[in-house]
Amino acid sequence: MPKRNRLWYYGKKILAFLFSVLVLAVVVFYVARLAPGDPLVSYYGDRTEKMSPAEREWAMEKLGLNEPIYVQYIKWIKNAVQGDFGISFKYKQDVLEVIQGRIVNTLLLGGIGFLFIFAGSLLLGIFCAWQEERWIDRILCRIGTISSCIPEFWLSLVLILIFAVTLRVLPSSGAYSTGKAKDIGDRTIHLILPLTVVILEHLWYYAYMIRNKLLEEVRAEYVLLAKSKGLGKRDILLKHCLRNVMPAYLSIMAIAVPHVLGGTFVVESVFSYPGIGALSYESTRYHDYNLLMLLCIISGIFVIFCNMLSQIINEHIDPRIKANEVTEMSEVKKYDGDIF
Repeated sequence: MPKRNRLWYYGKKILAFLFSVLVLAVVVFYVARLAPGDPLVSYYGDRTEKMSPAEREWAMEKLGLNEPIYVQYIKWIKNAVQGDFGISFKYKQDVLEVIQGRIVNTLLLGGIGFLFIFAGSLLLGIFCAWQEERWIDRILCRIGTISSCIPEFWLSLVLILIFAVTLRVLPSSGAYSTGKAKDIGDRTIHLILPLTVVILEHLWYYAYMIRNKLLEEVRAEYVLLAKSKGLGKRDILLKHCLRNVMPAYLSIMAIAVPHVLGGTFVVESVFSYPGIGALSYESTRYHDYNLLMLLCIISGIFVIFCNMLSQIINEHIDPRIKANEVTEMSEVKKYDGDIF
């Protein structure tokens, strides 16, 4: 791709990214403030019920909630550009400080889970394709389908009941024990149950996708040619079919990042795991507007970036996507020329 075209290509992606984030910020800001509930309860607690109208007016003015929504948004966006996202109503401190203590836990849980899902689904998909229609493949297909259909919150509660309540071998909540934040062993024990749920909920979905794509490649015409040349099943599957499937798999996994992240949020809430998923639930419940805004923007940026990354990978893998766009643009220009 020429340098000029490359700059134009990535320039459009950056503009689309910034526009998407801006639209997300506007929608979240307005929806959060129009939702039913009293944000003063988050900041003042039970004292809100005893406030007089004058005191409520003073409290709303102090928090900057007495002005029209569009004025509040303009002020918020000006401060956000300067790195000031406001204070958390519930925690009474800067929202960046609140998130800073939680985001590492989410990245740890989601990152390790994603790596296990990425490697495990690839190996499981290859194995099932190798054992196609044999008893082990059929059993794994049935078990995987059942496990992927179980709701995350229900599976989490069952694991807590078995391993934390009945057997008492694993903790039921938290990221670490009191005073052991830097203890790797203690953190690992606390990760076992939530990590198990995250992996089980997503593993088979992508493994089954790999299995089917490999089987499509196995039935392709070039495989017949390879067999006629004396190549074995193992060499064909691993050296030819897998190589053709891997680019598409990388693109799929780029899209899977926000999917896994969304599942991590649910698991955090059930296990009381101190991550940004549980924090998002709290900020929504208590109408903690500033905290909710920043969490939604961070999550939205992550999702938008991963989707664009997947699109870029697809376009580099399959040039026909770009060719179709060029053809459509030329047809539009030709059509306009015929009219005018």
